[in-house]
Amino acid sequence: MPAFIKDRNWIAILDFGSQYTHLIARRVRECGVYSEIVPFNIPARKLLSRKPSAIILSGGPSSVISRKSPVCDKNIFSLGLPVLGICYGAQLMANVLGGRVSKAGKREYGKAILKIKSGKMLLKGLKQKEAVWMSHGDKVTKLPAGFKIAGATANSLIAAMEDKKRKFFGLQFHPEVIHTPGGKKILKNFVINISRCKTGWNMRSFVKKAIKDIRSTVGNEKVLCGLSGGVDSSVLATLLHKAIGKNLIAVFVDNGVLRKDEARLVEKRFKRHYHINLKTVNAGNIFLKGLKGVRDPEKKRKTIGKIFIDVFTKEAKKFGRIKFLAQGTLYPDIIESRSAFGGPSATIKTHHNVGGLPKNLKFKLIEPLKDLFKDEVRLLGKELGLPDDIVYRQPFPGPGLAVRILGSITPERLRILREAGWILMNEVKRAGLYNKLWQSFCVLLPLKTVGVMGDERTYESVIAIRAVESEDAMTARWAKLPYDFLGKVSNRIVNEVKGVNRVVYDISSKPPATIEWE
Repeated sequence: MPAFIKDRNWIAILDFGSQYTHLIARRVRECGVYSEIVPFNIPARKLLSRKPSAIILSGGPSSVISRKSPVCDKNIFSLGLPVLGICYGAQLMANVLGGRVSKAGKREYGKAILKIKSGKMLLKGLKQKEAVWMSHGDKVTKLPAGFKIAGATANSLIAAMEDKKRKFFGLQFHPEVIHTPGGKKILKNFVINISRCKTGWNMRSFVKKAIKDIRSTVGNEKVLCGLSGGVDSSVLATLLHKAIGKNLIAVFVDNGVLRKDEARLVEKRFKRHYHINLKTVNAGNIFLKGLKGVRDPEKKRKTIGKIFIDVFTKEAKKFGRIKFLAQGTLYPDIIESRSAFGGPSATIKTHHNVGGLPKNLKFKLIEPLKDLFKDEVRLLGKELGLPDDIVYRQPFPGPGLAVRILGSITPERLRILREAGWILMNEVKRAGLYNKLWQSFCVLLPLKTVGVMGDERTYESVIAIRAVESEDAMTARWAKLPYDFLGKVSNRIVNEVKGVNRVVYDISSKPPATIEWE
């Protein structure tokens, strides 16, 4: 937890494995209050020692009825703190406090209409009928002592419950998702009105404290920082440069799987314009040799992570003794890699900053951005004075094009993807779509199809176009790009990129798909 967060002014979110847990944390922060996701089984005494203002119990894929379902320390409900249970969290609360949870006769998934019966506390300010988002197979069928029904749907008579005296609340629906229009108001009621938190979580206060913490941790030591040119590493390098100046050694590693002209752009921007102490390392051959024959996406990520550290270790020796290595790990990186740390959520993918580090790491790791979501990093960049073309640059994965080439990686396949991606990005910017999309990129598929070009039969590669809209990369909607635009991009790729005769468009949202294909 950031040191400048005062006692009794943050929200603890117990994670029971829902893929929406991160959204709860994000929505709380949008209220101007810091939130942090903690393990569901954190001891009540340990949690109390960290002095949160209130507790939120997240949803989860388990059934409270099952003997193997995750259960929090029951003393959580004896701490005298407000508690909000969401979906599984609400059912767990009911079960622990003496209510009853039963298998629903009809599973409720998707939109439902909530009829509000008590709108003075948690549901204050909402209309009598509100659209909400449901996702459950169990439901509360008997209230615990002291609780009353606050809202109901056609399928759930206890869709919202409350114990005003103890400030305990349970919601069968998900207020954190955009499909619950009044959800932000509900969470704000809990965080500000019920838990009495004061707003103060913003990037200005973060910058001041982060710089102070970096200086305190680093002292006069030097820090090695990987600079890729993406939003995260650019903000990280700028923050470090502001804090320690010449003691920062930024290293740009050309790993051979970057976008077209990326190396030139990074050097021009940060070495010449921002005067950051930048060292460029051309290690493309090393990475490509290590990736030869590697087809599994997790192995690709871990291979790149290991080589990345090896290259850094070698470079560090050239600068004398280097004690610290800085990484741009973000909060979603840690959340998505949670199972590696014993959490209840399934591993979606191992982030290269989290899962690829060797056990014998010789650097002391510092991660100044690890408490931030992606949009908060962009706000931090603006606070640091970075221009929009850096701050609002679309995300690019740390493993680069290696995870956008499905199957084996070869120089020829890299050439195809680089050229196709370059065309797509040019057309996206020309059409004024760049800042409207969270990400837009090409994927090279591990198959070939028959085509006809110049009256001759071809048997060449397929490019998939991926474009999504999102708020924080944890959920995403496929972008409904104009047909004319897609047609133009497809036509250019097929005609200008040798080795491609077919282009397809990905219309999958996250979930169930991820944004990247690997």
